[in-house]
Amino acid sequence: MPFRYGIAVMTALPALFVRVEAGINGQLQAGVASDLLPPKWFTKDPSTSYRDEILDMLRVVETAADFARELGEVATVFELWQQLYAKQRQWAEMEGYPPLLWNFGVSLIERAAIDAFCRATSLTLAEALRANSFGLRLADVHPELAGQSPADLLPPQPHRTIIVRHTVGMADPITDRDIPPADRLNDGLPQSLQACIQAYGLSHFKIKLNGESGDDLDRLRQIAALLCSTGDANFAYTLDGNEQYQTVDSFKAFWQTVMADDRLAPFLNHLLFVEQPLPRTIALSGETGAALHRWPDRPPLIIDESDSQLDSLPSALDCGYAGTSHKNCKGIFKGVANACLLAHRRRADPGGTYLLSGEDLANVGPVALLQDLAMMASLGLEHVERNGHHYFAGLSMFPARLQADILANHPDLYRRHQRDFPMLNIQHGTIAVESVVEAPFGVGFDVDFARFTPLKDWSFDSLAVKP
Repeated sequence: MPFRYGIAVMTALPALFVRVEAGINGQLQAGVASDLLPPKWFTKDPSTSYRDEILDMLRVVETAADFARELGEVATVFELWQQLYAKQRQWAEMEGYPPLLWNFGVSLIERAAIDAFCRATSLTLAEALRANSFGLRLADVHPELAGQSPADLLPPQPHRTIIVRHTVGMADPITDRDIPPADRLNDGLPQSLQACIQAYGLSHFKIKLNGESGDDLDRLRQIAALLCSTGDANFAYTLDGNEQYQTVDSFKAFWQTVMADDRLAPFLNHLLFVEQPLPRTIALSGETGAALHRWPDRPPLIIDESDSQLDSLPSALDCGYAGTSHKNCKGIFKGVANACLLAHRRRADPGGTYLLSGEDLANVGPVALLQDLAMMASLGLEHVERNGHHYFAGLSMFPARLQADILANHPDLYRRHQRDFPMLNIQHGTIAVESVVEAPFGVGFDVDFARFTPLKDWSFDSLAVKP
């Protein structure tokens, strides 16, 4: 099902798997990580082709892998990440790669190394974080956290269930009537927002904006009418600005129009926050900070694409944002440090608003989604954006052996669809993640790579899309 996000419409893309072998405590241990490769998110550059964007993503991952091989013995996984991050940054600055992109390569190696460590030590991610077995030094990321450890600031236990915050993409049909006959899918899965609410019992939503005030208002009214008519007074939603507003004043003007619309008044009471309305090039500028501070009754705003460097969150808080998002593609240890910083600020300023959200980049199982959920549960996030389950037909694209492995090892998270493929098991708008948090790093089985295409044999042309 096509997914429109920002300036791109995703119809096909590759899933990249990374396997690390690391010597840990005298034994060789494998670890895995994975992600989809979504063009136009890491750069939002309209001038580049999809082919070039995917090849750039592959290059930063391969370069990070090369640097990782060159590293000597390190005392902790955290030190491995620090050294790899520094080497990749130095290389990428000379090559002209933006931080969000080059750090993507670091994050995949980081995730696979964490998985290997957890498997070698028989620790779950949550246990390793709270015992600080990774050797995390929070003050190395955020100096104001000196003297504190993750266990001081993270929840004592990871969540066992997480609420699904369902994505409403810019091209998604709201009701079944909105689906043209030629676009109707026959895969046994709900297609419209209305059908998804009925099938999954959804209560939380993420609504994407396109920056066109009239179109956005009409779409919000349609969504508001649907959600307010369901009878669930406890629904909640977020808005994703997708960097579509070029100045604070342009977003403020849109927001004032929304606030003045009587048809949206009840709907606005359910808003949680607005994500990244401004382009990353200006979102953290002094001018933007001054404009936000001149707008005291603004809605809670968080950054997403602007969270590209280690000091992005403190800069955003200084500008007047309420927080940031976590995505594994932005880094595990960075995400932990950000969660700890926000918890520290809440304690110091109980009357303030400090938000950490869980956002998706269309990731799916059998690895990326599970590791993402393991992190979200460990950080204590109650609801998380999930869109991969909606835009893909479950895990039907993977080999039968892999589908069987995930159903056998994660029967709480996945169930077998009537057409015999694994699908996310959403009950009453919630997913169970017990098997995820009890696995080393999300994944409770050894991934069989035998049926995958080695990167050296893969071609962009295999996607059968325009470059």
